[in-house]
Amino acid sequence: MSHNDQFAALVLAADRGSQDSVARYAGTVCKAYAPVCGKPMVIRVLDALNDCHKIKSILLCGPPEPLLSACEELEQRIDIRQVDWVENLDSPARSAAHGLSRIDPQRQVLLTTADHALLTPEIVEYFLQASSNLECDAVVGVIRYETLQARYGNTRRTVIRLQDGNFCGCNLFAFNNARGRTLVDFWQQAEALRKRPWKLISRVLGWQAVWSYLLGRLTLGQALQKISGKTGARVCPVILPFPDAGIDVDKVEDLQLAESILAQSGSTRPLM
Repeated sequence: MSHNDQFAALVLAADRGSQDSVARYAGTVCKAYAPVCGKPMVIRVLDALNDCHKIKSILLCGPPEPLLSACEELEQRIDIRQVDWVENLDSPARSAAHGLSRIDPQRQVLLTTADHALLTPEIVEYFLQASSNLECDAVVGVIRYETLQARYGNTRRTVIRLQDGNFCGCNLFAFNNARGRTLVDFWQQAEALRKRPWKLISRVLGWQAVWSYLLGRLTLGQALQKISGKTGARVCPVILPFPDAGIDVDKVEDLQLAESILAQSGSTRPLM
């Protein structure tokens, strides 16, 4: 594989510290260190990225420097430069922009998060291969809610209900060029509204899009087209077939679900 076909991975690993509900439940100094089947989530994510041939380098944004010593394995990986580290800022979008500024603008970038406890090399490989095949500047990974339901029942997720399906985010983004990175500026505008889809659509895409959304006439393609128009970057979706891709650890119930999934079927569990 040519180095030009490889991506730099940027992993966001900041949270509310010990005040985070998952961190409190797990007894860790931050959510990223909460163990799932004995292994900190952030280490699980780094392992998945290390084992993916399409990843050339990894930059970790957060946790804050005083907390690094609380995870000896992470500290060792940073010391031997298996992963680079940069201080996080005060929001995920600002941290993403800060991290991207440290990566060669010519390099394709995968952005994900340290709470993606069920991330696997197969999920990453599938997403990046699909992203490389699209003629666009930025790619957003999504999953149909029904794909999640079929495997895990009515697990609680933030669902965007559109004309062509019900979709959940997967905390996977690809930036294929410098223009694609402008999507992070858009993300900063939308950040505070991500749990209120109709308000996000009205604030960012306009009231015509709100009516289409509320009346069930807005499609995924139309929504991303409007984002493309706002940002000047062509944004495309990749709909992932892996149920695990739609599960990140926002809440204690998510941590318990991730642990039960791994405990029940281990590394040999089917992905699709």
